[in-house]
Amino acid sequence: MARLRTDCIERPLSICYEMMGHFIGSHPWWFLIAPLILSATLGSGFYLLEDRMSNDIEEQFTPVDGQAKLERKYIQETFPRNESTFSRLRLSTDGNYATLIAASERNILTAESLQHILDLDFKVRSMVVHFDNRSFEYVDVCAEVMGSCTSNDILDIIEHSADNIDTVNLTYPWYYSDFRNIPLYLSLGSVKVHEESSAVESAEAIQVHYYLREDNKTKTDLWLESFIDLVSNKSSTSIQVSYSTSMSMQWEFRKSPASIIYLFSITYATAITFSIISCWRLDNVRTKVWVASCGVLSTGLAVLSGFGALLLLDQPFVMTVASCPFMILGIGLDDMFIMISCWQRTRVLDSVPDRLADTYKDAAVSISITTATDALALFLGYSSPFGSVRSFCLYSGVSICFCYLYSITFLGACIALNGQREAENKHWFTCAKIPEDLPSRSSKAFSMCCVGGSYNRITEKEETEPLSLMFERFYGPFLTHKLTKACVFVFYAGYLAVSVYGCLTLKEGLDIRNLALDDSYIVDYYNNQRQHFSEYSYNTMVAVKHPFRYWDEDELKHLRSCISNFESLNFVNGTFAWFLSFLQYANATNLNIGSQEAFQTHLPHFLHLNSMFKQDINFTADNKIQASRFFIQTLNNTATKDLMIGLRITAEECPVELLVYHPAFIYFDQYTVIMDNTIQTILVAVIVMLIVSLILIPNPLCSLWVAFAVCSVIVGMTGFMALWGVNLDSISMINLVMCIGFSVDFSAHISYSFVSSSKSDVNEKAVDALAHLGYPILQGALSTILGVVALSMSGSYIFRTFFKIVFLVITFGLLHGLVFIPVFLTLVGACGKWR
Repeated sequence: MARLRTDCIERPLSICYEMMGHFIGSHPWWFLIAPLILSATLGSGFYLLEDRMSNDIEEQFTPVDGQAKLERKYIQETFPRNESTFSRLRLSTDGNYATLIAASERNILTAESLQHILDLDFKVRSMVVHFDNRSFEYVDVCAEVMGSCTSNDILDIIEHSADNIDTVNLTYPWYYSDFRNIPLYLSLGSVKVHEESSAVESAEAIQVHYYLREDNKTKTDLWLESFIDLVSNKSSTSIQVSYSTSMSMQWEFRKSPASIIYLFSITYATAITFSIISCWRLDNVRTKVWVASCGVLSTGLAVLSGFGALLLLDQPFVMTVASCPFMILGIGLDDMFIMISCWQRTRVLDSVPDRLADTYKDAAVSISITTATDALALFLGYSSPFGSVRSFCLYSGVSICFCYLYSITFLGACIALNGQREAENKHWFTCAKIPEDLPSRSSKAFSMCCVGGSYNRITEKEETEPLSLMFERFYGPFLTHKLTKACVFVFYAGYLAVSVYGCLTLKEGLDIRNLALDDSYIVDYYNNQRQHFSEYSYNTMVAVKHPFRYWDEDELKHLRSCISNFESLNFVNGTFAWFLSFLQYANATNLNIGSQEAFQTHLPHFLHLNSMFKQDINFTADNKIQASRFFIQTLNNTATKDLMIGLRITAEECPVELLVYHPAFIYFDQYTVIMDNTIQTILVAVIVMLIVSLILIPNPLCSLWVAFAVCSVIVGMTGFMALWGVNLDSISMINLVMCIGFSVDFSAHISYSFVSSSKSDVNEKAVDALAHLGYPILQGALSTILGVVALSMSGSYIFRTFFKIVFLVITFGLLHGLVFIPVFLTLVGACGKWR
């Protein structure tokens, strides 16, 4: 077992890459020009970007096959909307509306404050909007009830006169007037009532709605835009106005990509600067300035090709994909630093094709491991039920493949051409041949700018960089000291303990507010909504899905039992049902509805008196009840996940076939799949990475260490992500899937270098691996962090989350690659006998 080898694939692969490197080194111009032509061709797909944009929030951030979407389809088919009798309660979607919240630090139920609100209401209703050479007002597009526009209850109660507030005795949460029960909790917020009654003493907020028809979206969207323009500056000294519309979140979400365009230029400028500085040599011949610049260009070509190809193939482009170029930049530069490091370890006196062959022999398998794991993790993420995750994973996975292709071809050709310049001892900038040694009678300034080409005459290799020497002479021996190893284990135990604690505190779910920019007007609206109107939650529909004998007291007991089960839930406040109202009506008028005939005889008259209830009953052609629905009011004292699941479980346990639905459940369905899907994707990805490592790393135990590192980094990343205030949602899931691949990079590089070392002692093998790849790994980590650090300044939660998770995974990946894994590998003494 100690002499087991698994290099049956790795060794032939190294030979293939060696031959490829020799061929590219012999014909560099072919491999320089071909990627440029390919990128230009595929990049033409960007002309289709506008047509491929797909930023519908429901489509991209909710489960594709979510249960609520099937429930909504049933509700819409069974209880079609009546355009002439609008009912907010009975909407199967969010509806088409504008709304505003007027808030005050003092009591808003004063004549002065109400007058401001009434004035604003008048301006909204009389606002003139121009469309198609015609003008229209609210009355022309409003949702109607019995021929009139929907009204706002609180304004109706005071009869649109602020002075009437002193004569009206408001009660909360329900106001009873003229045989009407008005849900005042929908209009008044932060209400204070008298201790001994439900009479309203004061309130801090009033919310009004303006519902619109849905027959002409272009026209109503214009009205909504005009509404936003009108109310955007209507706050006063007595009231603060926040506002939103049914389209606001969608419109604000579309602004996110534009908000980071300037960050692309900052990022790439930073990346180019860092790459040039880290690859700069004082030697005017051996410096790798042009290779560093071409490395950045190579990542740009990869993004251009990957995105362009998918756009040409008609793949939807979701806004979350905009963070992909930052990731590709980090991966591409990491590969570049590895290749430069391997090039510098080749013999200077060899021909360029031979040097590039040796470079590919050492580097290509290592970057193949990381590319394969990165791409596979992302392609596995394509199985996600979220459209935004699928789009990101597809675009990123394909771009990583192009990044790998261009690193092998375009970047390799650039290294070869730079090598030809070095072989002829030419200056990096002027390309003029310069002396290797300082001529006599020349100044130091001349040596700094006009001399170069020196190398180690003993090893016949380029001079070792100071930081690489630091890893070899100081850091490596320090890390492999027994006392240091003991400290590393203690430190790792602390890291793991904090990570596990963070995982236990991880919260699920996407707060819809986070899809808008931080300075969006709807953030104020959602904050006021949460502050003033958070006591009551959703009015949920409950559909009875089959014919039911409502007149049969025995059967009705089953339904009453179900209602009692709902009302026994701690977050249910009450029930509103047509059949309960019909029974009350029958009792009040002494009607006998205990038989089918009597029930069907008296029901039409009751529905004529209460026309809204007609929308709650689905009649067959012969006037029999095929299905019906009722409503339960919930409180905001339970997590939304528990609320939805609790209602669904209660409905399933009922002897009557029921269905519960609310439009918000479309978004809450993420709670039912996000955790399981994330865990499943991570487990499958880890298994796939283990297989890739077993195939390409010629040591099975070291492959297990790589898999261990992946799991350890993921646990740490998830735990610290939770401690940093990031929830597990479709946004963070995108980043977790992406970072599964990132987490393997550094550990795979070190592990492969460890088992490839010719040293015999395990400590020496660890020092040798750190000497060879410690500095390029550090360069790759810093370049990746610099590639995303600009996103920390973004005004978008999506891109800040991307920065946070990439920062964590790179930090922990670097910690594992340069601290934990080298120490753990030295514990397995047998590893030294396997190579």
